[in-house]
Amino acid sequence: MAPSAAQRIVIENCSIATVDANDTEYASGHLVIAGNRIESVGAGRAPENLADVERRIDARGHLVTPGLINTHHHFYQWITRGLATDHNLFNWLVALYPTWARIDEEMVYAAAQGSLAMMARGGVTTAMDHHYVFPQGSGDLSGAVIRAAREMGVRFTLARGSMDRSEKDGGLPPDFAVETLEGALAATEETVRKHHDASFDAMTQVAVAPCSPFSVSTELMREGAELARRLGVRLHTHGSETVEEEKFCHELFGMGPTDYFESTGWLGEDVWMAHCVHMNDSDIAAFARTKTGVAHCPSSNARLAAGIARVPDMLAAGVPVGLGVDGTASNESGELHTELRNALLINRLGAHREAALNARQALRLGTYGGARVLGRAEQTGSLEPGKLADLVLWKMDTLAHASIADPVTALVFGAAAPVTASFVDGRQIVAEGRLLHADEDAIAHATRTEAQRLARIAAQR
Repeated sequence: MAPSAAQRIVIENCSIATVDANDTEYASGHLVIAGNRIESVGAGRAPENLADVERRIDARGHLVTPGLINTHHHFYQWITRGLATDHNLFNWLVALYPTWARIDEEMVYAAAQGSLAMMARGGVTTAMDHHYVFPQGSGDLSGAVIRAAREMGVRFTLARGSMDRSEKDGGLPPDFAVETLEGALAATEETVRKHHDASFDAMTQVAVAPCSPFSVSTELMREGAELARRLGVRLHTHGSETVEEEKFCHELFGMGPTDYFESTGWLGEDVWMAHCVHMNDSDIAAFARTKTGVAHCPSSNARLAAGIARVPDMLAAGVPVGLGVDGTASNESGELHTELRNALLINRLGAHREAALNARQALRLGTYGGARVLGRAEQTGSLEPGKLADLVLWKMDTLAHASIADPVTALVFGAAAPVTASFVDGRQIVAEGRLLHADEDAIAHATRTEAQRLARIAAQR
């Protein structure tokens, strides 16, 4: 439970990067949490006469930022890491779908715990999972993921995925690992009605998320969009990830991915797409015009040799962009704070070179940009009075960072910074780099056990 509204936590003597609209920063400032909200943030020490102060944190040597926000992930892949390491996307999918098709509820719960634990201990306060593999008879997979997120204490969006194009229809997944059109829509609606919370301080939200153009029918795309808007929730899918996808869309639909998305109702300010690597000027203009969001996944894009997304051009056009880990079968570290650095470095390999991104733009991608993409920019993503108390204290006075004068530069360009404390909804979930409400060693054991069980089952088929 979050502290009551009368209780306050005071954090002071720290550098603060608010990531507000003006990029306000304090070289030495304070932040006051009251209940689950940020009450005040400013320069210098907090007022001494504050009432009902439960705790004062002397955070000298630290940088305080908004909590990181992950906008694209596949938790179940935690138990298939380190496989197909030299494949492009399509070959990687062909190699792994036969294994993924054997997952069950116990496996998915353990994998979600592993994925969430790794992100939370690295500064993520809002996570999402795009789960789209629902083998017949596998149990309550959505419920398992939501339970793991609730226990971890992170704010969470479940993108309830689906596939109805299997091998017999020219798709990649085995026939028994996909749903029917009617079944997918009904199960998605049930998940939204059961789990989605539309309130300001919601800890769990649900989005409608057919997997990708090459794994679902046009009917599922179109009717999924209609379902999401009838229920008042967001829409998510993969888009423009590879040149092969571009070719597939032209061959099957007679148009590129962006035009296909628009034809099925999949552009709009309630939509965000993962990857968007292969976007031309017209595509970017369409996303900007409709305020369609992008989950940029630099490490996964590099791992699968997909290419370099045009993030600087998207930002210049006004496209909402956040950062994503992507599934850990294509990003084995599973840590979002490393994506700040990778987004900056990889984009500097593109056309804009050293002008592509700077440290503060990278931090904004991982915080406010992610909140905007998930439709939660009014509640989180920056440190401002009235917003939810989702924030991180990064220790910046160790050997790894102490000689870098600017703490934001140190955070983004430097080694992964230790997390001294992480708060979600005013409740501390990490202390000194360790989870407070979960046993990391037990999770590690469970994920290894379930990975081995899945490997044995897949080998028998």
